Amino acid sequence: MGSVRRLAALAAVMVGAAALGTAPGAQASHKRPGCDGVDRQGRSVVQLQSGGVERSAVVHVPSAYDGKRRLALVLTLHGSNSNPVEQLARSRMEQASERHGFIAVAPQGGIASGANWSWNIPHVTAGPAGAPDDERYLTDLITTLTATLCVDPKQVYASGYSGGGRMISQYACDGPGLLAAIAPVAGLRAGRPVASGSGLAPDPATCRPDRPVPVITFAGTADPVNPFAGGGAAYWGYGIPAAQQRWAELNACKRGPATSQVTASVTRAVFSSCRKNAQAHLYVVAGGGHTWPGGDPAAFPAGLGTVTQEIDANDLMWAFFRNPQSPTRGT
Repeated sequence: MGSVRRLAALAAVMVGAAALGTAPGAQASHKRPGCDGVDRQGRSVVQLQSGGVERSAVVHVPSAYDGKRRLALVLTLHGSNSNPVEQLARSRMEQASERHGFIAVAPQGGIASGANWSWNIPHVTAGPAGAPDDERYLTDLITTLTATLCVDPKQVYASGYSGGGRMISQYACDGPGLLAAIAPVAGLRAGRPVASGSGLAPDPATCRPDRPVPVITFAGTADPVNPFAGGGAAYWGYGIPAAQQRWAELNACKRGPATSQVTASVTRAVFSSCRKNAQAHLYVVAGGGHTWPGGDPAAFPAGLGTVTQEIDANDLMWAFFRNPQSPTRGT
């Protein structure tokens, strides 16, 4: 099923054409996998076979991990032409892992993109023939980590930035029900864009989750890459509000959207009274860019816009993961 290997034991972690990066760490654990290993704290790399291809992800285990109490697992997927280490820097997810005591995992996409990686997203930005199946990889990764770390399989969540947000949205549309909730940032989707009477809309045929999925998402009104109201690249089409509306329909929400002011520049729209308490929350950053709220401004290249610090996406999504039926939790 794959093994967790400490980064200190590796000069570099090579997958395909690019390195994931290195960081200091303790020696590898030789304990039996599961809930009896207590020496895995910090950053490491997991490697596994998925679909006959060697795949990897960067894992951060918080210092609170003692191998006795099962912890939540939070995936955070990098954007297009990026990598796991960059995603951890942009999102500050490792710091959130320490703050809240969950295991953070940054998977690597399956399509080489220069020195970096992108995701093989079904229906919209699928890779060339023979490209790795990234949905299968995410399933294999979750299965591996729940077997080799002390993870509560009922508390597996996923976030993603930009192309990673689109990837995790589609995985939730198609997925095997392994995710308890999703939190796309600057990338929420609900199926591929198709023509409708009023322009482009989510295609119901390409988003058929097998159960309700709680959704929390974040978007800036000045996003230059994935426009808030729609348009942009062919893979994008419809806007963030349309995607949220579609998830509310999929989750059979009866109320909303109820809008409230969170900070001077941030509003929240909530669909509630949903099946299985699977609410749909949208945080809108007025003037916000193609960025991660509360993320590290220095980790984003120029031209992507403002990185708001008025809210912290990690804290808000964690509060939502813990209590998705509460529209005021975490504000």
